[in-house]
Amino acid sequence: MTQRNRDGVALVYEEAGSGAPPIVLVHPWGGDHAYMAPQFDYFRRDHRVVSVGLRGHGRSDKPEQDYTMGLFAEDLVWLCRELRIEKPVVVGHSMGGMIALELAARVPELPSAVVLLDSPVVTPPGLMDGFRPFAEALPGPGYREATRQFYSYVAGFDDRTDRKQRIIEEMASNVQHVMVSTMQAVLAHDTDAAAAACKVPVLYVSSGTWYTDVARFHKLCPHLITGQTVGSGHFHQLEVPEQVNPMIERFLTIAVKAVG
Repeated sequence: MTQRNRDGVALVYEEAGSGAPPIVLVHPWGGDHAYMAPQFDYFRRDHRVVSVGLRGHGRSDKPEQDYTMGLFAEDLVWLCRELRIEKPVVVGHSMGGMIALELAARVPELPSAVVLLDSPVVTPPGLMDGFRPFAEALPGPGYREATRQFYSYVAGFDDRTDRKQRIIEEMASNVQHVMVSTMQAVLAHDTDAAAAACKVPVLYVSSGTWYTDVARFHKLCPHLITGQTVGSGHFHQLEVPEQVNPMIERFLTIAVKAVG
């Protein structure tokens, strides 16, 4: 792992490979760069790949501050400029996809495309309300148990209980102040506005539980392409990478290289 310091905050990342378009991988809420490892290993063969560790997560610094989708997006923009990454495809899982979409809205000239893996963007009515009891439990003393219960429901890996339990415990071991602030930001963020402002190709891959309203998303973002994995939970980029990676690769061919 390598790190760069932005205004005194260490941001870690892993880099490998060469070739265009470069790919920037953005992990989910509570995860770290390892949650995108199957994509890192797959695409490094033909692309320059950078897998980031968001502030507050993994080995990156965890200052006491407000964590917002805008701040995360600004960190990514800064890191891309520091590393001279031009026209990357930004691939994000869950919250990482929200950040990727926000980046495309804020700095439309930077990415060549974005890929959203099971991300809660342009959500169906009532979906985010279902997360509020969990968010309300996070600041309290039952933080770790609430996290365990939540991820027991969404994690997937039902045929790999050892892997599922490892993910659950990793999520429950995160720093509380970061997870509280970040979940509040997830619930408050206006993803409809970000989708409307996004002018680059977008791929949305669902695990089968649709965290997006496809019809409304398509109206806001007519260049949207969708796909769905089979037999996985929320962490499908880890559980069934043999389905996810070829979809991304095909998207690069038809939507990115075709206009590059």
